[in-house]
Amino acid sequence: MMEHNNTYNLMTQMTQESKSLWRIKKQYIKEAKSKELKAFWTKLAKEKELHLKEMKALLKAELK
Repeated sequence: MMEHNNTYNLMTQMTQESKSLWRIKKQYIKEAKSKELKAFWTKLAKEKELHLKEMKALLKAELK
């Protein structure tokens, strides 16, 4: 049962991170008024992409 919970948790978090990444790329970067804000949102997007990649690998391992 615990492995199902882990799978669910990873999938849920991946969904949240994906939604957040979408908002950052489609809205926040475009709406940022300063170079500092654009740099912040761009950095955060890259970090989220890395997190998603790591979660995808963990999920793949969970499903084996």
